[in-house]
Amino acid sequence: MLKSEYLQRVYTQVIARDPDQREFHQAVLEVLESLDLIVEKHPEYEKHGIIEAFVEPERVISFRVPWVDDQGRVRVNRGYRIQFSSAIGPYKGGLRFHPTVNLSILKFLGFEQILKNSLTGLPMGGAKGGADFDPKGKSDNEVMRFCQSFMTELNRHIGQFVDVPAGDIGVGAREIGYLFGQYRRIRGSYDAGVLTGKGLAFGGSLARTEATGYGLCYLTEEMLKCMKNDSFAGKTVVISGSGNVAIFAAEKATALGAKVVALSDSNGYIHDPDGIKLDVVKDIKLKRRARIKVYADEVPGSTYADGFRGIWNVPCDIALPCATQNEIDEETAKIIVKNGAMAVAEGANMPCRPEAIRVFQEAGLLFAPAKAANAGGVATSGLEMSQNSMRYSWTFEEVDHRLQEIMVNIFHNTYDASVECDAPGDLVVGANIAGFLKVAGVMLAQGLI
Repeated sequence: MLKSEYLQRVYTQVIARDPDQREFHQAVLEVLESLDLIVEKHPEYEKHGIIEAFVEPERVISFRVPWVDDQGRVRVNRGYRIQFSSAIGPYKGGLRFHPTVNLSILKFLGFEQILKNSLTGLPMGGAKGGADFDPKGKSDNEVMRFCQSFMTELNRHIGQFVDVPAGDIGVGAREIGYLFGQYRRIRGSYDAGVLTGKGLAFGGSLARTEATGYGLCYLTEEMLKCMKNDSFAGKTVVISGSGNVAIFAAEKATALGAKVVALSDSNGYIHDPDGIKLDVVKDIKLKRRARIKVYADEVPGSTYADGFRGIWNVPCDIALPCATQNEIDEETAKIIVKNGAMAVAEGANMPCRPEAIRVFQEAGLLFAPAKAANAGGVATSGLEMSQNSMRYSWTFEEVDHRLQEIMVNIFHNTYDASVECDAPGDLVVGANIAGFLKVAGVMLAQGLI
């Protein structure tokens, strides 16, 4: 329940304008609940309508995407770009190709992206985009034709100093390559900084593929060290998902001394009590693009179970949800607590429902929210933009070192903000406030009301 009448009015207006956008409402309410702790100290926010402007996208772009499948039939999907905030830099955020894509999900992701990008310390605004297109089961040629049609419309709305998209669910190196090729073809110039997540041969950055998963573990390790005088070493870890974020979180957690025992996909999960064999997972998911259940067929001693939510029945010390939004509800959170977990850090965007977060916090678990914990991907995208501007490439070790520094700084800025607003250790509050204060200050300085 919001205490501030000002914030109550803002939230009521958000619901009235977009009554069906539940994911967006959830994201806004979480941030406003944090701002409730500081808004009375900043009467200038209400005077200048800062928070009303903050929760409203600067621009919402919707367009149709016609393309031709391999049977010669014309198909039509819906494309979007939500340009939420450009206060501290060009719009920056991923493109998601998935059947569930809609305005509510993209607005929640774009809204979160504002704060996430602010926390990195890099000059990037917040945005998100995508389409209700499913690349699964499509041929390379079908994906190429879709991406070319999508970029034919999107190109007029983006640019390296305007809006810089990247990948997300359903948009990997293949899709980024097709999108960049079409952008270059239409524009007739080689603007490498217009997209991030590119291939290394045409302006991509080393460590970008690993960045979100590695960054998640860097922040979690710092959280364990500073708040529990502990580390990943000797811990059992469960990670939901089996895409890039989950795979490289598993790789880094293992390198830090942990044993990862479970991964999942949208159909079910695998459990390997001896520790997940990452070389097998990479071959299955990144090369063959097969389902995770293949792992159980190929690795003796491992098991597969249908239903991806069941993964959280596997006991662990550290839980890293890296699959999708709202995968952990209140009952699932209670199971994680009952099974003895000490920490949860979000690798996906908003994978824990608000009531689940309350369960973790009331039980005394360490909890790192997505806008802090999974900022490594966009941070390294920002580093890719810097390399493109310099026409220069850093080594893997250089990028990885910069990423680790950024994630450690994000933790400390988030923790310090939680202390300053009398909620020590509440990293949800700390991340929201630390990210917001920077953006709000710039909005006031620039007259963005």
